[in-house]
Amino acid sequence: MSRAKRLVLAACLASTIASPILAAAPAQDAAMKPSESTHGGAMVPKELIGAWALVRCDNVYPDGHRVELYGPNPEGMWLIDAQGDYMMQIVRAKRMPFAVNDKSKGTAEEYRAASMDSNAHYGHVSADANLMHSQILHASFPNWDGKSGDSSYTINGDELTYRVAKPSSGAAEGAHGEVVWRRVHS
Repeated sequence: MSRAKRLVLAACLASTIASPILAAAPAQDAAMKPSESTHGGAMVPKELIGAWALVRCDNVYPDGHRVELYGPNPEGMWLIDAQGDYMMQIVRAKRMPFAVNDKSKGTAEEYRAASMDSNAHYGHVSADANLMHSQILHASFPNWDGKSGDSSYTINGDELTYRVAKPSSGAAEGAHGEVVWRRVHS
């Protein structure tokens, strides 16, 4: 694991461990933690808290074919704290740099590639049973700012999978998103 990833993970885990809400939680509620989300006191399952590394992010079409939105072996990190605050970033593993080392002077093609090759947002998440509730505060795709939604999810071992009903691309053709994350262990 790179030094930068270790630092981000350490910061996330430190905020989780140092949380006054965690310290005050009664022992019988150890599997669920209170959330500061906008879902009226919704809970953050303990199994969601921590750092997650991206495994895959695909659009799945009605005929079953998949499109890898960020190419083969995309990279990403999703950090969720005990209050349900999160930040997520997904990027294509191999991205083309701008010809000029100044992002204010890119070409139309460079801006398009930069937009299509990354996705970032932050907000609040909570869950109950197999339904995850999210409230995006801000996103690199501006149409998602302020949006909330529910997604079915499963956790099998260290792998978390959820479905995006209306992905930022492909939804008009009937696609849904499928995103798979693996828990990061330090």
